[in-house]
Order: sequence, then structure tokens, then C-alpha cells
Amino acid sequence: MNTASDFQEAARQVVANNPQYAVEEAEIRGVTYRVFKSIPRHMREFLQYVRPQFDDGSASYIAFNGETWTFDEFCNDIKAMAHVLEKDMQIAKGQPVAVAMRNCPEMLILMLAITSVGGVVVFLNGWWTTEELSYAIEDSGAKIVFADGERCNRIMPLLDKFNLTLIGVRDGDTGDVQSYAALKNRVGSADWSERFIDTDDDMAIMYSSGTTGQPKGVVQTHRGALNAVYTWLMQPEIAAILTPPVEPVAEPPRPCALIVTPLFHVTATHPMFLLSLAAGGRVILMEKWNAEKAAELIISEKVTRFLGVPTQSADLLAVARRDGLSFPTLQYLGAGGAKRPAAQVNGLAEAFPEAQIATGWGMTETNANGIGFAGEEYLSHPGATGRLYPPVQDLKLIDDLGHEVPQGEIGEITVKSPCNMRCYLNKPEATAEILTDGWLRSGDLGMMDEDGIVTILDRKKNIIIRGGENIACLDVEGALHRHPDVIEACAFSIPHDRLGEVVGAGLWLRPGARLEIGELTVFLAPHIAKFKIPERIWTFDAALPRGTTDKLDRRELRRICLDELNEKTELA
Repeated sequence: MNTASDFQEAARQVVANNPQYAVEEAEIRGVTYRVFKSIPRHMREFLQYVRPQFDDGSASYIAFNGETWTFDEFCNDIKAMAHVLEKDMQIAKGQPVAVAMRNCPEMLILMLAITSVGGVVVFLNGWWTTEELSYAIEDSGAKIVFADGERCNRIMPLLDKFNLTLIGVRDGDTGDVQSYAALKNRVGSADWSERFIDTDDDMAIMYSSGTTGQPKGVVQTHRGALNAVYTWLMQPEIAAILTPPVEPVAEPPRPCALIVTPLFHVTATHPMFLLSLAAGGRVILMEKWNAEKAAELIISEKVTRFLGVPTQSADLLAVARRDGLSFPTLQYLGAGGAKRPAAQVNGLAEAFPEAQIATGWGMTETNANGIGFAGEEYLSHPGATGRLYPPVQDLKLIDDLGHEVPQGEIGEITVKSPCNMRCYLNKPEATAEILTDGWLRSGDLGMMDEDGIVTILDRKKNIIIRGGENIACLDVEGALHRHPDVIEACAFSIPHDRLGEVVGAGLWLRPGARLEIGELTVFLAPHIAKFKIPERIWTFDAALPRGTTDKLDRRELRRICLDELNEKTELA
């Protein structure tokens, strides 16, 4: 078992002996951080920097539904779209440009085209309703939106309201809107833009659910994202020092990542897509999750890396057991977005003996950087979350007053890192609540042992994590209160075998009112995404439980409702 000092010493050796991971201090927005000294400064430079990793650029790089792009073809499409954005559409430095679609290569091309000319890519959740999309488009200030067919239909009612330019991608590429393909094909070939981009310029806005109801736009910088990528890239070198191979290692297969989570979430874009670029790996994209298809792709495409929410690991495990499948190329099977049940860990290790079973914790607000571990340490601590990834992060656990708690005691996980977000867009008060002197308060409660291993125990914030998708209770409650028969509403999590948690709600109804779940589902559909709609409701004819400060007592209401549910289950 490695100690905290063993881990820190191994990290120091990597930093000292590999120039790519050299560290220096830098002042960012008035705060001094440790940062990587020699990595690319921004996304355009990153693409140029990793080009040698792909040999002559002619091998398959991205595969999607039978289509393939070589690395050079991928970069040529990026350069062509960047030229259109900068020269034809006159995108200014710092201008937000939104993308709303299911997973597809064009989404990655647009992400890098927008950022390579100094624009800011705004990721819109592909499951959002027109109402939710309206909020984010107004909040971000985006006037140009690239969208596929279903998202085009939802955005159409907003065109006049926000004076939008809508550009259709794939099945959204119809005569009703401008065409992505036509724009790209205007340019036969193009050079990289020469527009100046500072490493601390804004790169992206990703919307993350919070406890204040409406989603918060997390503003990420180029430096933040790239420091996260190179943090992950150096971890295998640390592992090799801690656990040297006992025999000469054969030539490893080319890295290949299967991306199964939505690209509008940080898990897919950062530790999967951007890390694959840094590692010189291939990318296989899935449009939507299907465990049987995922298993087929892992085998046929020789996938080495899989990272999804715990539900997806469980689904893959069930398919492997049912069909007697093995995945000899799979080297890494990770989980993020929610805590994997400890009982699942050893089953995965048995079913996927060639893979390191891994877990991790990160936030949209940290560019997904944070805590994690894999292999034997994880198998020995299946309920834990892992160690802080060195070398540019610091971690402390604090109490409600901001004081660091002693080792072994419960505190709020707080990290200082150049990977932390710049701010919440247009929300200075919310930013000040979470970010102080470079330290970001996560809202997650945990404890750390003498070996530096962190275990997350609970959440301070009222978030439901349904299959890795964050749902703000107040967001659900805001929609519930639209119903004319609802006087009071309180949302909470219900345990679920497959998804981890689903949404439940207690409702105080007007006298004489009756409300069934089917009717409520139909009512809520235009207001919030399907995954946020309660799957079970409890109705009351009096005010919901309150605490000593007269605030709704969410925990007590949840206890009452779940006790009733468990009692009914036992009687059945």
C-alpha cells in the first residue's frame, strides 16, 4: 500500500525528470498558482503541438457510425470552419458561439474551430426544452447556434426573440436554416488562424445545475482545460514509479477512447476527447448509449479506455456476463459523474481482468480535474474516491466557518488549482460563494485518511444525480410550482438500482385537488427536460414539513415518503 509521502515523491520525480511536466508559479487574476510551464498555451497551439503523436496524420482518428476522419482530415475541417467563423461570419475574440446536438464529430470540430479563433464555445444541453434553451442562450449572449435536427426544432421558436443565426448540422441541415456543410465547403483549404489568444482567455461555457434553480454557466479558460489534460496525462508515469513492471512491457496498443457520455458534459470533452489528443489516441463516438453496441465497438475497434457514469459500467458488465464476452484490449474502465456502488467494483474486476477499474471525482467548475485512483488501491478501497491528482492542485477539507478540519474528520472538499473555473457567468454573488482566493468549495462532504485517500460521504447542496446527470432540486420545484393545483413542492432523490438516483417530489395541493403522475408528466414536459421530471410523487393536504427556521425540511420529507414507499414494498 502506497503512503501519501510515496505518492508525493513519485510526483516530484516525474516533474523533475520530464520537461513536459515542469511546474512554475503564475499569477492568475491576482492569485498565485502552480501551473505547467511547457504545455501548449491554448487550444489551437494544442492541436499543433500534438500533431507528431499521429505519425503522418493519415491513419483513422475519429470513427462514428461507419464514418471516419484521419487526424489531418479532422484538422482540415477545423481550419476550414475556423476560417468561415473568423473571416466570413466575423466572429470576434471572446464572442460566444453555441452548439446544441447529440454526439457527432461535427461537435468536436466546432468546439475546436470556435476556440482556435478566440471564440467561446457554449455547450447547450441536448436534452433541454425550448424554455431551458432560451434561458441559456439569453444568459450566454450567443447569437450563432449550430444545432442538429431535434435541437433545431426546439430553437426555431427563439430565432426572432434573440435575433439568432441558426446553422443546421447533419439532420438539421435542411432548407429552413443555413447549412454547416455548405459553410465548411466554401473553403477548399485553410491555414491556422493567426489571431492572438492568451492562455487565460475564456475558452468555453458549460452549464452546470446548482441549488439556485437555473443552471449556472461555468466559464472555463484555455489554461484551465489544458492544465487538467496534462495532469491526467502524467498520472501513468507516477503509477510506473510506484508499481514498476516486473517484466519487460510489450509494445502497448494505440490508445483508443470510446466516448459514450454527452459531449455537452465535461467528462466527455476533457478526460476523454482532449486527453485522447494529448495521448495520440483514436476516438470512437457513440451518438447515444447502448450497452450492446458499446460492447461491440470495444471489441471491433480495440478500445483501450472507457469512462462513463456508473450505470453504464453496470450495463456493460451485464452484457459481458450475459453473452460471455471478453475485452482483451480494454485497459481502463472508469466511472465519473456519480459515485459507483462499492459492491460493483469487484464484479467489474472479475469480468474485465485486463482493465484497471477506476473511479474519480471532478466538477465542471474544475475542468473535471480532481481526485481519483485505479487498480489495486481502488479494489482495496471500493467505497473511496481516490487521491488528489498532482502536481498543480491543492486540497483541504473545511468546516462551515472555512477552517480546515483535522485528518479523519468530515469536511467540505475544497480545491485550489489553475483548472478551476474563472467564474459563473453573470453571477458574481454565486461565484463569490464558491470561489475565494483561488479555493473552490465543492459542496461535497468527505474525509481523508493518513494515506491521502479521500472518501466522499454526502452532498451539502441539494443535487440529485440521475445516471450521472445533475438535477437541481430547485429547478424541478420551480417547474412543479407552475401547476395551478400545487401550493408547495419539494423535490428529493429516490434510490434507484440502475441509475443511482431518480427524482421524487412531495406536493401540497389545493383543497380538493387530485394529481396523478401521468398528468403531471404531461404538464411538466414543455418546462423541464424529461430526466428531471419526478418519477414518483407524494401528495399532501397540508403544508410540507419544516425545520426550526421555518424552511422546508427536505430530509424529513424524504424520510417520510421513502418510509411509506418501503412499507408498501414490504407489504407487497
